[in-house]
Amino acid sequence: MATIPEPPKTLDTQTDTSFFGHPRGLATLFFTEMWERFSYYGMRALLILFMTHKLTEGGLGFDDAKAGSVYGLYTSMVYLLCLGGGWVADRITGQRRAVLIGGIFIAAGEFCLAAPSEASFYMGLVCLMMGTGMLKGNVSTIVGQLYAKGDPRRDSGFSLFYMGINTGALLSSIVCPLIGERVSWRLGFAVAGFAMLAGIVQYMLGGKHLGNAGLRTVSSGDIELDRKRKQSATRGLSIGLGLFAIFGLLGVTGVIPVTANGLSDSLGWILLAISVSVFSWMIFSRGWSAAERKRSAAILVLFIASALFWGSFEQAGSSLNLFAERNTDRHILGWLFPAGWFQFVQPIFVVALAPVFAWLWLKLSRRNADPSSPAKFSLALLFAGLAFAVLVPPSKLAVTGVQVSIVWLILTYFLQTLGELCLSPVGLSAMSKLAPDRAAGFIMGIWFLSTAIGNWLAGKAASLYSSMPLPTLFAGVAWPTVAAAVILALLIKPTVRLMAGVK
Repeated sequence: MATIPEPPKTLDTQTDTSFFGHPRGLATLFFTEMWERFSYYGMRALLILFMTHKLTEGGLGFDDAKAGSVYGLYTSMVYLLCLGGGWVADRITGQRRAVLIGGIFIAAGEFCLAAPSEASFYMGLVCLMMGTGMLKGNVSTIVGQLYAKGDPRRDSGFSLFYMGINTGALLSSIVCPLIGERVSWRLGFAVAGFAMLAGIVQYMLGGKHLGNAGLRTVSSGDIELDRKRKQSATRGLSIGLGLFAIFGLLGVTGVIPVTANGLSDSLGWILLAISVSVFSWMIFSRGWSAAERKRSAAILVLFIASALFWGSFEQAGSSLNLFAERNTDRHILGWLFPAGWFQFVQPIFVVALAPVFAWLWLKLSRRNADPSSPAKFSLALLFAGLAFAVLVPPSKLAVTGVQVSIVWLILTYFLQTLGELCLSPVGLSAMSKLAPDRAAGFIMGIWFLSTAIGNWLAGKAASLYSSMPLPTLFAGVAWPTVAAAVILALLIKPTVRLMAGVK
């Protein structure tokens, strides 16, 4: 396996201002995440359409219920495995090496999707799950480690980092649907694979600018204890992978009956059990200090808000993608543009607005008027609910067979983007500040566990697309999300107190 050499000890990322006032290493992570998100969002723009198109059209021929279940299962597992990826990085590899391993798995997964068989399709999804689990949370953790405690540039840095995410999403949502929908689905997946290879090369070449950030595993200060912990973690990982391989083999051979719908339903209960177990341990275990337990309770509030937000937001790739293909008039000057092109609307808004939000948070911070993280999360939920509320009227026309204007989806994506910028970069920054140093990767994994739950909910919504009236489906997303925004607004002050001084 490729190794990452230690950089010169004189490199101090925490005083470096060479990248628009931020450490130069932020540029390396910016482009690494840009290419990884190109890969992810390019594939996601094609995934549910590829599954629901007929075999004669190059697709897999799945019905909506099965396709929605597979979509939710895959996208939720991508983020659920960030929890395991953070644990592996903390105990075994360090964040820097974990990102490299994850990138290699992602590239392999995309090329598996490009292979012409259903078996390789499922193998590709597994590789993508594992790779994103290793890369996604850990690259965000490294961003946080570029800054000293209390550095006011941190929130602004995460907003700039978030621009990298959406630059990749923007480019991929133009290129991959055009190739996938107009030329070949599998060629579209291959393009996503080559993008990840570009990200891996850039990451290895730019690693010298990261200083010591993410280079080592978490240390207890006792060398022998650290060695035993690493050995124990390695054994646990090997056993886990072995059990997964055995289960997969039994499923493939038919010994255990496995269906996409059954797996999706089971995953829902697993996500709930993991969430309850993790937060019970973090809040009530004596292994944490009183301040850490209070901050864990604050993380729980933000976690629930995040899961509800992503349950709405991530329907961009599931139910809203189906709405774009089946119920939206996509003709411009007589040309029918790819349905997947709607996936670049959000990234355009983010790239345009992220610098504005980064400037706004920094300016408000200097005036001691920056809204707290819970306040920003409440705004995010409000925007997410309104995004689906505006779709209720046109969906009533759509069920009569009318093709509705593209303006409705653009308005929905604009409102979602406002919510995204109030929650996602802020949440990444909040987790990096609330997390104890000895569990930074694990806490970032918990943050992505909320995204896993949201993606599972988004997949469930897509599975109901053909069986539930669209106005009912969209209203069922809108109003509970708005209600959650109001409840969180009432909990802002108690949650801030639980954050125990973290701003």
